[in-house]
Amino acid sequence: MRLIIRNDYGAASQWLAEYIIARINNFQKEQPEKPFVLGLPTGSSPLGIYERLIAARARGRVSFAKVVTFNMDEYVGLGPDHPQSYHAFMEDNLFRHLDIDRNNTHILNGASPDPAKECADYEARIAAFGGIELFLSGMGRDGHIAFNEPGSSLSSRTRIKTLTEDTRSANARFFGGDRDKVPPQALTVGVGTVMDAREVAVLVSGRDKARSLKAAVEGGVSHLCTLSCLQMHPKALIVCDEDAAYELKVGTVKYFKGLDP
Repeated sequence: MRLIIRNDYGAASQWLAEYIIARINNFQKEQPEKPFVLGLPTGSSPLGIYERLIAARARGRVSFAKVVTFNMDEYVGLGPDHPQSYHAFMEDNLFRHLDIDRNNTHILNGASPDPAKECADYEARIAAFGGIELFLSGMGRDGHIAFNEPGSSLSSRTRIKTLTEDTRSANARFFGGDRDKVPPQALTVGVGTVMDAREVAVLVSGRDKARSLKAAVEGGVSHLCTLSCLQMHPKALIVCDEDAAYELKVGTVKYFKGLDP
């Protein structure tokens, strides 16, 4: 696991956006016949990254014409046209600003009449593209990745997941502040699905996530902090700000800052 610490959310977002741009550009030079398969999150964490990717595309620094995306999750019961669906979120905050082919964007259908089949088909579509090259993610306040909340199996695959009250409360800001409007279930990629990616990159920001980041980096691998699974990944990267690193030991911070190029 590699940990990059930057002063604030903006600097952390900038670092990770530049990293993604470089990865896409290098991949397309080395393997021009293949699409770059990118896993994507929603929520507030990636917004700074998305803004910078959009700006880079506008300046001609990167192209998404040969990028295929798979999103992490979607609320059960929300169709693609629902304003609070993750389909709408991605369209508004990223896709409509890029030169990406909509046929190359994949998001779980929360309104599917057969959610179990939808999840199995999603795994099959990922496999059909040869797997995910880079999976970008955020981290929940309790250390969860995607909607794999505490207690999730570390070998889990894409499935239906009941959301905790804490997660619904945290996401109420997207539903007018009303927790009861947040759907109680979601379709989500599993921890195992994320771990299958050839690289995983996570953005963590804010003092409210400091204890969970400490558990993920300094604690043992545990289903009670699903981000800790990255300790077992051969190419995992966490980029955080100083607030998120607040609970880390001084020695841990010095060690990773000493490795920072």
